[in-house]
Amino acid sequence: MRLTPDAFDAILFDLDGTLIDTDDVAAVRLAERLRPLLGPARAPRAARWLLMQAETPGNALITALDLVGLDRPLMAFTDRLRRRRGLYPAHEFHLIPGVEEMLARLDGRYPLAIVTTRSRYHIERFLAQFPHIAARVAAACGLQDTWRLKPHPSPVRLAAQRLNLPPERCLMVGDTTMDVRAARRAGAWAIGVLCGFGQRRELERAGAHAVLDSTAHLADFLADGAVNHR
Repeated sequence: MRLTPDAFDAILFDLDGTLIDTDDVAAVRLAERLRPLLGPARAPRAARWLLMQAETPGNALITALDLVGLDRPLMAFTDRLRRRRGLYPAHEFHLIPGVEEMLARLDGRYPLAIVTTRSRYHIERFLAQFPHIAARVAAACGLQDTWRLKPHPSPVRLAAQRLNLPPERCLMVGDTTMDVRAARRAGAWAIGVLCGFGQRRELERAGAHAVLDSTAHLADFLADGAVNHR
């Protein structure tokens, strides 16, 4: 099997580190706090490691809250609190350079979906800030939509269902091993990108069919042909 442009019928995108660069912002802020303790050389590596390690336990905590019926009330409360404190400014989201042009090149070729652990509020704000992208997004799956989060396959399966496609006809693009593992466990294709937290070796180990330097290169990659199935 080969990953070719006709091997899938839709593309699913993670948000952080894939379409927007907020992961890097969070890492820089954490590194600044760690710098007095670890020094300028070790702080960035430690910040990235800590944020990556926090993703799976964080997802597990949300799943546990869901089991007792507290996830949606808690997330709704925190969203309201943050809005009142003005923590969601309209300029919060910054696209990865080249992503807008890449999506324009893919326009009409594949239905697009967003698969993220961000809340529905964040998804709506992202789409409102970039209406030209919103017009191309046919479905979205966020924090409140499934009780199991990435790396569990449920979010990928739900996004595929909302696109009326089987998961194996979908391509998931993301910057972390969580994205890759969720895609592979769902039976979908997976491409890792290096414009967020992911590193080539770990994304390949997780099962990515291909690893690109940036999400912005996706249209070129698909136009160039295919890679061997991993």
